[in-house]
Amino acid sequence: MTTLTPACAPVTTTAGHEVGGRRPLVSVAPMMDLTDRHYRYLARLLSRRVLLYSEMITARAILFGDRRRLLAFSSVEGPVVLQLGGDDPASLADAAVIGAEFGYSEINLNVGCPSERVSTGNFGACLMASPELVGECLAAIADAVDVPVSVKHRIGIDDRDSYEDLLGFVDRVDAASGGVPVAYTVHARKAWLSGLSPKENRTVPPLRYEFVHRLKRERPRLTIELNGGVTTLAQAREHLDLVDGVMIGRAAYENPVLLTEVDPALYGEESPSHSRADVVSAMLPYLDAHLASGGRLAAVTRHMLNLFRGVPGGRAWRRTLSEGVHREGAGTEVVTAAIGSVPAEVATAPFTTSRSAAEVLLRDDQVLDLVGTLADAR
Repeated sequence: MTTLTPACAPVTTTAGHEVGGRRPLVSVAPMMDLTDRHYRYLARLLSRRVLLYSEMITARAILFGDRRRLLAFSSVEGPVVLQLGGDDPASLADAAVIGAEFGYSEINLNVGCPSERVSTGNFGACLMASPELVGECLAAIADAVDVPVSVKHRIGIDDRDSYEDLLGFVDRVDAASGGVPVAYTVHARKAWLSGLSPKENRTVPPLRYEFVHRLKRERPRLTIELNGGVTTLAQAREHLDLVDGVMIGRAAYENPVLLTEVDPALYGEESPSHSRADVVSAMLPYLDAHLASGGRLAAVTRHMLNLFRGVPGGRAWRRTLSEGVHREGAGTEVVTAAIGSVPAEVATAPFTTSRSAAEVLLRDDQVLDLVGTLADAR
């Protein structure tokens, strides 16, 4: 097994996160219990260019909780956006200052989460009913920090789901904020604030990509990014003809090898050409450091379960990891045993991801269900 230097060495960032100032074309969506620092470390081994987000963290949690546990991350992760939840401009500004001190390259306000628990706290998607307040929150954050500010929202909520409702929301946020958002990331589904679970809100309301495309067409000066239902890089490229960026969610988690396509396909850069074995090798020192700090093996390996999906030996890899990590004193030897259960020609083969294979994998939720059961291992 070869030793791999992480695909993303720490980079000098600008307001657009990229050398040269251009905002990344593809990002990985913030996902609760999934896009933590361990997943982001793995993701950065697969792409230099993709923009990564934290999980949503409430302003109150940062102000009154364990900031280091919530916010610390490795410089190897490169540019990372901190997504905040909240509805109080002053608290959000204070939390953003702390986030910027930890090194986050952008602050994003969550106006898209449809969870009833989140709505009870008056943040997330329910804030779409208060665009002036959203604008005030964004303005307060922008006044407090020297990093960019952005917002992620739905196309609408409940019966406020026409294109005119979406356009009105964006225009009012833009006016109330003084035009500070560097990007509007629009989930192309509306959210039902009651009656549907968060999971159902990701699948039941229909996708209305035409709303997001039209928004960019009619507000060309704004940076408009599209989120929702994108499962392949080919789909992302089609949307990129009509919007400024594409955010990929669970597809990038269920099939992380998808991220290896981003750099060569969208930036014309040589592929990192890492094999799965190389990535596993690169994760071992990170795992050792995590264990030495008192962390649990499963907190990291749960994000690695999908690395061999859809290839021979993938089931043995997942079984060896999931059974071994909970044994008393489990260490990196579990990962070494898991990679040993995969045929060498598969583990060392350069990354390849076919569109059809990725689409087949995305219909199988078994691995995500298993990941969910391990979430408390952190």
